[in-house]
Amino acid sequence: MARKKDAANSKKGNGGTPAAQPEGAPVPPPGDQPHIGIMGQYLKDLSFENPNAPQSLAVQSGQPEINISVNVNANQMGETDYEVSLELEARAQHEGKVLFNVEMTYCGLFRLSNIPQDALGAVVLVECPRIIFPFARRVLADATRDGGFPPLMLDPIDFAAMFAQRVAQEQEAAKQGGGEA
Repeated sequence: MARKKDAANSKKGNGGTPAAQPEGAPVPPPGDQPHIGIMGQYLKDLSFENPNAPQSLAVQSGQPEINISVNVNANQMGETDYEVSLELEARAQHEGKVLFNVEMTYCGLFRLSNIPQDALGAVVLVECPRIIFPFARRVLADATRDGGFPPLMLDPIDFAAMFAQRVAQEQEAAKQGGGEA
């Protein structure tokens, strides 16, 4: 009986509170509050190379040298929609031989509402990649594991520091470009 009572209460709403949204329906932001909506996320590109297999899978003496690069890009897809691309590359070498090389682009499609213009860059290039990073990390770990190696588990990335560095580089480039004119 408790279920029928709960169902009846949810249809009416509780004291003016709207009833729950249907599953899968986007939840509108309350009033003028800033809101980041995730419209979707997807693996756009993945390349895994294991050029020296099966020798590269043998037990190695010592630790391999692993180089990781990270880049974030964004494309405006509509008035409020942005595709944010998290590009990861990991290359492992041991004694001059490549063990593996992984290149991937993992994307999220975001709908941004009520974001102040001066905060838009930080939201797109810091908060959005922060949201999709755990999923990209899992894909990278699975790819290295499926390639015969231990899963490569990336440490958390400081996207705010990356953004600050990008802004500083753009400001420096503008100063140098402005001095030549």
